[in-house]
Amino acid sequence: MKAGRTASLVLLSVTTTFIVALEACLSFVKPLSAMSETMHLVVIGAVTCAGMSLLLIPAGIALDRSMARLRQYVERTTQDESDSAYYGPRWLQPITQSLLSAIEQFRTRERTLRNQIRDLEIRHRVTEVEQQQIKAVLNSLSDGVIVTDPFNEIVMANETAAEALQFALDGSIHQPIEVVIGDERIRQLISERRDSSNFSDHHVIDHEVAVGEGDARHVKMYDIALSCVENHKKEVGGVVTILHDRTRERELAQRETDFVSKASHELRTPLSSIRAYVEMLVDGEASDEKSRDEFYRIIQAETDRLGRLIDNMLNISRIEAGIVQIDRQQVDMKSLIKRAAETIEPQAREKDMTVLTKLAPVGLTVEGDPDMLYQVILNLLSNAVKYTPESGRVTISADSDNLTRSVLVSVADTGLGIPPDALPRLFEKFYRVENYKRVAKGTGLGLSLCKHIVETVHYGQIGIESKLGMGSRFWFSVPMRYAGVQEAA
Repeated sequence: MKAGRTASLVLLSVTTTFIVALEACLSFVKPLSAMSETMHLVVIGAVTCAGMSLLLIPAGIALDRSMARLRQYVERTTQDESDSAYYGPRWLQPITQSLLSAIEQFRTRERTLRNQIRDLEIRHRVTEVEQQQIKAVLNSLSDGVIVTDPFNEIVMANETAAEALQFALDGSIHQPIEVVIGDERIRQLISERRDSSNFSDHHVIDHEVAVGEGDARHVKMYDIALSCVENHKKEVGGVVTILHDRTRERELAQRETDFVSKASHELRTPLSSIRAYVEMLVDGEASDEKSRDEFYRIIQAETDRLGRLIDNMLNISRIEAGIVQIDRQQVDMKSLIKRAAETIEPQAREKDMTVLTKLAPVGLTVEGDPDMLYQVILNLLSNAVKYTPESGRVTISADSDNLTRSVLVSVADTGLGIPPDALPRLFEKFYRVENYKRVAKGTGLGLSLCKHIVETVHYGQIGIESKLGMGSRFWFSVPMRYAGVQEAA
């Protein structure tokens, strides 16, 4: 800049000197030529313009060339740091040095910013990967997880929590819990935990959450654990809420309690009967041989009943635990049905009942355990005979279903039928229709065992069709080929 001002002042001085010299010459020439004043001014202007042109045009061309060289040098230097040689007028060197210093500062700043941007990009990618990993871990958990910030806004949540508390996961992030979570008790617990600022204590409570609407509405039990997390300032950075579903555990515990209670009751009944008749025998109340024989038969019957009850409970427990020993082989269902019908014939004859068999002429062979399948057929036939009045009829039929590649067996009777409200519970453990307990004795485990053998062991299906007062039809189907092999394949 200083060199530019100096050049301008020199050019202005030269121009002024030229004009003064020209004026002096004209003043000397004026008396001789007797020029007019107007002509004098015109001549001065013309000469001045000519002189200025002769001076300024070469100077402008030289300045333009110098500036072009400077521009090329700056561009070359910007692209290549190693090229720093400059060939041009000396008076432009200060400007060049200033530009070079500014370019170097710019380059240094650019390199710093590029490094910072690269670091930020790397951190951003690492953060994204970590967030994806955290989300994958959270979504793989069976427990619901909700993470909130100090303002009670949701920072992170998994699908289990969204399903449990019935909110949309995508629209919940960075939203207040008052907007997302509908359960007032959970909102209150999160707020109280945040305000407590207690990092060492992990608060756990039991809480019931209503799920669904209308007829599908039901209650689930949760263990809710809440803990504060601290930020870099050792302050409350948010609250982590974990929801552990205890509904299934509570149901299993309740079922276990019910099972023990019902089993104890069923076991007590034959034991009490056996004890009573044994005491009468010991006390000598059976004085004649006929009475003693009757007592012995009752004791034997109750003992058999007790043995069947224990066997059924053990078999069901083994099947549910997956430790039952299964002897899989090719089983001819026709031979099992004929054998079961012959076994039940004396019991049916005592009630003047007819047992009919209708077997399809095709092959009825399945892959399974023959003893277990025989037990299913015999249990269904025995129930049909027990709950059918005298002179009734029981029909057992079997046929193949080519569509499902299975054998279908059904046992139909002309008995009492089953009330509609009892049908859904008929295969539960120890369940018996209340009005039919006087009709025949039973443990309430036979149908439950049949269901486990057919569905759990043989991957088949079992069901019932019945109308009150018009008899019942129990049926079950077993795949011709072991279904477990197909699922594993």
